[in-house]
Amino acid sequence: MYEMNQCKCEGCSKTAISTIDDDENIISSGFCHEHNTDIDDISKRICKYLMSHDKVVGLHCHGLTIKNLNLSGKRFYGCNFQNCNFQNIHADGIRIRMSIYDGSTFTDCDFINSNIQFTSFAGSKLVHVILTGSDLIHINCNGVTVYQSSFDDSDLYNSRFIKSVLINTSMRNCNLKKTVFYNSVREHVSFKLSNTREALVDRNRGGLMGDFEASAPDEDILNSEEIQQI
Repeated sequence: MYEMNQCKCEGCSKTAISTIDDDENIISSGFCHEHNTDIDDISKRICKYLMSHDKVVGLHCHGLTIKNLNLSGKRFYGCNFQNCNFQNIHADGIRIRMSIYDGSTFTDCDFINSNIQFTSFAGSKLVHVILTGSDLIHINCNGVTVYQSSFDDSDLYNSRFIKSVLINTSMRNCNLKKTVFYNSVREHVSFKLSNTREALVDRNRGGLMGDFEASAPDEDILNSEEIQQI
């Protein structure tokens, strides 16, 4: 897993982000994103590292913007990408284990045929993201906002979409066994050919349900500031 080094700035309790030394080793920069004076150089070093290494272990990139990269076929283990901004990332066949992407934003990204397990995307926003044909098993998508994205032909076994907002999104031909949608908003979402009767939709009824059309959108959630900004 990534190192949990505290920022050296006096009074700051945030975690220091990683940087890459001259020997291409992942080390701590000593400071968090906010207090790093050479954040542009760190971003360049990290993006170069991501492009030149097929296996990435223990990288901490909290708060960085990562864009216009091809990460197809790469493997990530125990990395922290919380509150990052991913733009135009192509990552077909990517493999991710035990990593954190909480609070991040993904825009115009492709993760086709990816394999992502035991990873958290809680509170993230996905806009125009394609995850078609992927294994997305035991992942945490609680509180995510997903807009005009595709999970088609994917395995979502035992994943969580509690209090998520899914709009104009497709989950066709997906394995939804033990996938949890408690208190979620689903507007114009297609579940055609998916095993919706094995998904967990209504906590109060305590059983497996297939009536996805029964959950009316929560007006307060649909009118929230976050949705209006999509």
